[in-house]
Amino acid sequence: MKFVSKAISRWKHFKAMQPTTVNYGIDGLLVLGAMGIAGNNNNLFALRLGATEVQLSLLHFFPSIFAMVLMMPAGIFTDSLKNKRRMITASMLSAAIFYMIVALSPFAPFNAPPVYFFLIFVGLASVSINGIYNLAWQAFFPEAVPEESRNHVLTFRARMTMIVSMLAPLTVGIVLFMVRDEDNKIITHQAFYVLAAALVLGNLFHFRKITATSPTPPKRVSFTEMKAASKRLANSKQFIFFTLAILLFHMAWHFDWTLYFITQATYLQMNDFLLNLTPVAGMTAQLLTIKYWSKRSAKHESDRPLTFGIFGLALNPIAVIVATSLPAPFGIPTFLVLHFVATLAFANVTLNVFQSLLKVVDNEYRSFFIAIYSCLIMLSNALMPRIGVGVYNGFGGGLRALQLAFVVAFAIRITAGGLWILRVRYFEKYTKRITV
Repeated sequence: MKFVSKAISRWKHFKAMQPTTVNYGIDGLLVLGAMGIAGNNNNLFALRLGATEVQLSLLHFFPSIFAMVLMMPAGIFTDSLKNKRRMITASMLSAAIFYMIVALSPFAPFNAPPVYFFLIFVGLASVSINGIYNLAWQAFFPEAVPEESRNHVLTFRARMTMIVSMLAPLTVGIVLFMVRDEDNKIITHQAFYVLAAALVLGNLFHFRKITATSPTPPKRVSFTEMKAASKRLANSKQFIFFTLAILLFHMAWHFDWTLYFITQATYLQMNDFLLNLTPVAGMTAQLLTIKYWSKRSAKHESDRPLTFGIFGLALNPIAVIVATSLPAPFGIPTFLVLHFVATLAFANVTLNVFQSLLKVVDNEYRSFFIAIYSCLIMLSNALMPRIGVGVYNGFGGGLRALQLAFVVAFAIRITAGGLWILRVRYFEKYTKRITV
């Protein structure tokens, strides 16, 4: 009891001294809790609704297509708001509504195919919380947190998100594993979406505690402003080079998203619990290393530490190739161990991509720049998983084709790391020239 009371006392003191840090931490817990529950529910629910391998790849396609249509108007509109927090609130409300509709997928109206009803509305939920919310959140964050505090706040929030991102799939996996009847598994999947909606609604009310200390003046929505923003973007070499390098990284990352799930479900034959143990292993690795990488980021800023995260991701294809080459009893534990090792440096991606982005966006047109960047990332998210499945099928399908597809994935990821190094070196030389 003494330990518990001391922990509570320390928490109250920390909350009193750093309310913004704590509030952003709670924001991360609630939002990533919802995204973790839904995200680790999606593939299995789609399979149980009868989804094919190609339809599974549409899980990433629909959200990305919706995002490309909505992100630009959302970015322009966000820049025009005096209080950008309103866009964050609106996106969370829409996400909660769509999660509730997703829960009704087995009862799709008008004889609509349940799989496509699910894919469309889970796409709308995803673009609300993972697209528009992120856009508005990223535009609002610099207004609420001064530059010298950002690494600290993001580190604390990342810790909270990693904890909940570790617990969410573990909970989903254990509960689904314990439910034996297939009909009851469907009901359990539906309950998870309702829970995700409840968490998002909880954060909707919580986020009102966070206020902007240095709000950006709103920009008038007009053709003249659009032209000025576009011209500013076209002349921003740093933003363009950053976006190209990070876009290739995301393309390399998104390429095997569906293939990674197919590996686990089809070739390693992992059950509900083991399927959700994979993200737990990854989050555990990040949680154990985030303090170290946060110190590196504080010392060397964000660009150089991010290199380790980008190259670390190249180890995931190796995990698949090695694990699927071993006899059945050894494949799953080997895969989990190698996946854990591959994500030891991934906390750099969580911490530093956003911080690096903030260094190259135009502060006057921040939401517009972020919207362009987000649209390109979403385009990769839409196309690359389908391209990955296409490459796998192009090689003929089967285990050999899967392994060859992951060889391709490894090569793309190494190339992405090399491009990022070139971009960092160029940025450093460019900064020195400007300083001199």
